[in-house]
Formats: sequence, C-alpha cells, structure tokens
Amino acid sequence: MKQKQSLGGKIFTSFNVVFITLLSLSMLLPFLHIIAKSFSSAEALTNGKVFFWPVEFTINNFEYVMQDASIWRAFGVSVLVTVGGTLLNLIATASLAYPTSRPEFKGKKFVLLMVLFTMIFSVPLIPSFLVIKSFGMIDTLWALVIPGLISAFNFFIMRSFFMNIPSTLIDAARVDGLGELGILFKIILPLSKPALATLGIFYGVGHWNSYQSAIYFINDPRLYPLQVKLRQMIVSNEMVDTEANLTSMALSSPEGIQMATIIFATLPILLVYPFLQKYFVKGSMLGSVKE
Repeated sequence: MKQKQSLGGKIFTSFNVVFITLLSLSMLLPFLHIIAKSFSSAEALTNGKVFFWPVEFTINNFEYVMQDASIWRAFGVSVLVTVGGTLLNLIATASLAYPTSRPEFKGKKFVLLMVLFTMIFSVPLIPSFLVIKSFGMIDTLWALVIPGLISAFNFFIMRSFFMNIPSTLIDAARVDGLGELGILFKIILPLSKPALATLGIFYGVGHWNSYQSAIYFINDPRLYPLQVKLRQMIVSNEMVDTEANLTSMALSSPEGIQMATIIFATLPILLVYPFLQKYFVKGSMLGSVKE
C-alpha cells in the first residue's frame, strides 16, 4: 500500500522537481542554442535572429568544418592522445594500485603518502615545464600524456577496488604458479572491468577536453589537438584554412563555423559515453566500500 505523503513531503518533492528542472534547462538550453546557430544561415546569425531553433536552415557551416584539413588533423591528434593516453593511464594506474592494495607490500605507506601529497599540492607550471623540457618532450605528444599519467584520485579508486578482491583468490593463483604480473593481468584486471571502464571515462574525457598542456608544451600547429584548434577559432578568430572550400566559406559566417566546430568537438565523446555509462555507478560504488 502506498504511503500517504505529508504536506511537508509534498512541498519538498515539488521543490526538488522544480529545482532539478531549472538546473537541467540551464545546462540544456545553451547547448540547444549552439546547435541552432550551427544550422542557421549567416544572415540570420548576423541579425541576431537565432535562439533555440535554426533560422534559414543550412549545413554550410558543417560543410566548411568537414572540408577544413586542419580541423581533421587536430581531430586525429585528439583521438590518438585520448585512446593511447587512456590506455597508458589505465596500465600505469593499475600497476601502481595493485601492489599498494596488498598487505604484503612493505613500502606501501610511503608510496601512498607520496601519491596523497601530489593530490593536495599541484606542481607549479614553470618547474613542470623545465622537467618536460629536460626530457625532450616539448613539441611531442608525450607532453600531453606522460605528466598526468597517474591521477591520484583515480589511483585511490582503483586501489580501493583491488582491496575488495578476496585474498584467497590471489593466494590460489600463487599456488598454481602465477607470478605477480600474471595475477594482475589474468586475475585482477579481468575482474576489474567496471572499475577500468569508470576510470577510462575519467581519463578519456580529461584527455579529450584538455587544451592547457598543448598550449604550454606544443609549438607545432600540426600537433595541436581539437580543443586548441577550437580555442584559436573562438578566442583568436583564426578559422581561414587555404585548403578549405571557398564556396562553403563564403556561404558561412565566423560564428556559425565556430558553433559547428563546437558540435564537431563535443559529439564524439557524447556518442562514446552512453556505452560506458552502465559501468560508471557500479565501478565507483564497488571501489568505495571495503568489506
């Protein structure tokens, strides 16, 4: 039997519905505004007629973006950094989290203290730049991956998940003759798919949206990721590519091209996220509670 809700409960529920609806609209409407502008004509954008629905529908803005070789080059860099960087992030994080999750590892307290220190105190820009320069990573894609190879926050999530795996299972694997690497790659990681998917989302989104590292450490425009290219188009108004189709450029507007590029840069991560979302809550919860 459904329990009757009190007046205070009804007011509280109504307030939550209104608040969440307004909060959702505040996040959704700007995105709808961008979509509307990306599909609107140059004249409509110039005259300020576009709000949440395209005016004089056109795909000229997207045609210009698709024909701009520099955008595709930046897209390829972002995909490479996101896929390769996330894979390296997961390998490095798991390699550090596994030994520190086992009670027989004698130096784990010192390692945990050092990781926690990096979580509280971030590295200043100039020392970070000098270290990266000394390793010869300036103007290389390694500068976008290696400095943030292990996130302290993600490390503690994965370590907590590993601690929930029964020690008897690991002991049985050792009796069967598996070494520590064999246990990690054949036992621990296959059981940790929810945690790996969750952290993969964190690392992947971080790589895809990152642009500061490229601004600081990359001077070659051919190595710019997509977010840096987008920043140039919006902040510096740099959007003319000699390889782009001049007809599409003439029928488009700078603002429309900017909005189309934003959609182009956002769409890939939006398409990937739903496939990993089911692991998100499961992985976070399993890694947050110790039995």
